[in-house]
Amino acid sequence: MTAPTTPMTPPRAAGRTRSLLASLSEIRRSNRLLWIGGILILLNLFIAVLGPTLAPYDPVAVVLTDRLQPPSPEHWFGTDQLGRDVFSRFLYAGRVTIVIAVVAASLSAAVGVTAGILSGYFGGRADIILQRVVDIQLAFPTILLAITVVAVLGSSIPILIFVFVISGWVRFVRVIRAQTLVIREFQYVEAARAMGATRPHILRRYVTPNLMTEIIVLANLELARVVLLESGLSYLGLGVQPPLPTWGNMLSDGRLYLTSAWWLVAIPGLAIMLLVLGFNLFAEGLRAYYDPLERKLAKATEVLPQ
Repeated sequence: MTAPTTPMTPPRAAGRTRSLLASLSEIRRSNRLLWIGGILILLNLFIAVLGPTLAPYDPVAVVLTDRLQPPSPEHWFGTDQLGRDVFSRFLYAGRVTIVIAVVAASLSAAVGVTAGILSGYFGGRADIILQRVVDIQLAFPTILLAITVVAVLGSSIPILIFVFVISGWVRFVRVIRAQTLVIREFQYVEAARAMGATRPHILRRYVTPNLMTEIIVLANLELARVVLLESGLSYLGLGVQPPLPTWGNMLSDGRLYLTSAWWLVAIPGLAIMLLVLGFNLFAEGLRAYYDPLERKLAKATEVLPQ
C-alpha cells in the first residue's frame, strides 16, 4: 500500500500563484498601457543594472582617429566627435540618469507622502502653514529654481537630487492630503477611532494602504519629470558634468553635429522619450486598472460584437 503523495506546492501558495498569473493575464488583455509601460520600464532598468557590464568600450576613452563614424558592426551606435563609442556611453549614461531619477523621486515621495498624510489627517494650524508653503513652491518655476540652486551651490549629483526633491515633494503633498481628507471620514476609520485605536495605528493600518495607488501613480509621474528635468539641465550644461555621461549631456554634445552625425542626438533623444513614455503609460494604465468605472467600460467593450 503506497503512501498518498503530497503536492509539491502548498494549496495556499498554488492559489496565490494562480491568482497572480490571472491578474497578469487580465492586465495583458484589458490594459495594454500598463503592460507596454511596464516593458519599457523593465528594459531601462536592465540598462541601469547590467548596461555598464555589457559596454564593449571605455565610455570616456578618446580615439580621435575614429571620430564621427556612423553605426557599424564595430560601433553599433557609431562614435562621437572625440571617437568615443556611443553605445558604451549610452549604457553608462542610462545608469546615471535612472539612478538620479529613482533616488530623487523616492525622496520626494517619502517627504511629500508623510507630510500630506499628517497634514490631511490632523489639520490645524500646521496644515494651514504647510499648504501656504506648498502654494508658494508650486508658483515658483521649477527650471528657474534648479538653475538658481545649481549656479549658487555648483553642479553635482547630490546637488541635482536636492533640487529635484525640493521641487517635487509638493506635488505629493497636494494630492495625498486631498485623499487623506476623504479617507479619514470613512466609516471604518471612524469605527477604529471609536474602538480606541491609536492615531499611528489608524494611519498605518487604514489610511496609508488606501493611498498606495495614488502614491505609485504620482511616483511614476515624478520619475518622468525628473528624467526630463535632469536631461534639460544637462543639455544646458548645468547638470551632470563631463566626462561622466548622461543622456542629457550626450544630447548637448551632439547638437553641433546634427546634420552630419544624426546618431549623436537621435539615440539619447529616443532613449529619453521611451523612458518617459514608459513611466507615463505605466502611471496611466495603473490609474485606469484601479478605476472601477474604467474597468467596467473595458469589460463592456470586450463583450461587444466585433
